[in-house]
Amino acid sequence: MTTSEERLQAASDVLWDHWQRGARIGALPEAVRPATREAGYGIQALLEPRSAFPLFGWKIAATSQAGQAHIAVDGPLAGRLLRERVRETGDRIPFGRNHMRVAEAEFAFRMAADLVATLHPAIEVPDSRYEDFTTVGAAQLIADNACADYFVLGPAAPAGWRSIDLARHRVSGRIAEGPPDEHRQGVGANVLGDPREALAWLVNELSRLNLPLLAGQVVTTGTCLVPLAAEPGDHVVADFGAIGTVDVWLNE
Repeated sequence: MTTSEERLQAASDVLWDHWQRGARIGALPEAVRPATREAGYGIQALLEPRSAFPLFGWKIAATSQAGQAHIAVDGPLAGRLLRERVRETGDRIPFGRNHMRVAEAEFAFRMAADLVATLHPAIEVPDSRYEDFTTVGAAQLIADNACADYFVLGPAAPAGWRSIDLARHRVSGRIAEGPPDEHRQGVGANVLGDPREALAWLVNELSRLNLPLLAGQVVTTGTCLVPLAAEPGDHVVADFGAIGTVDVWLNE
């Protein structure tokens, strides 16, 4: 293993350890801190060998200008969805050690051999291993798997979804039995103008990194509404109208 590979592995080890323990770090140690997006992706790639399953798919973070401004990046970030962190609608996930305390309603696509097979409503429950994820920069955020944690996939949309204008399609998210201000509305245009544009961005990003997007993998395209503030015990529901509904319980 070269010195460069050792630095990538050391950075990955730090972030993985903090992820498993629900612990926080101010930033990666300077000696192993990535300075470029490419180095961040190199660290992120070392997540895959830690999983007992094939890669489930990909997530896209910061797909709106507001989201990019919030975390001080100038474009979207890609992260890996690990199968161990994927749940189905109606499931429960551990949330007590979650630092970000939000849930996001997202359009997710399952890929076929060379095109999209199905569209799904989805909820991402992100988290960060950094004490302040808004200040560490794109390279460290990518290394931290673009703030991935848990992902909830809803059922496939009914046949005919391809005729829907996803950019104008409205989505609502709420905390069931929560306060009125935790009932949010959004549209697909909040995701790089159209969720399909976000999918195209990911394809290009992976191509630039010489990484494949495989049949069967799922791509979740980023939140289409202002993230819902959530707490342990909450029941999160995202309603995509004709596309379907997805929900998740957040355990202590």
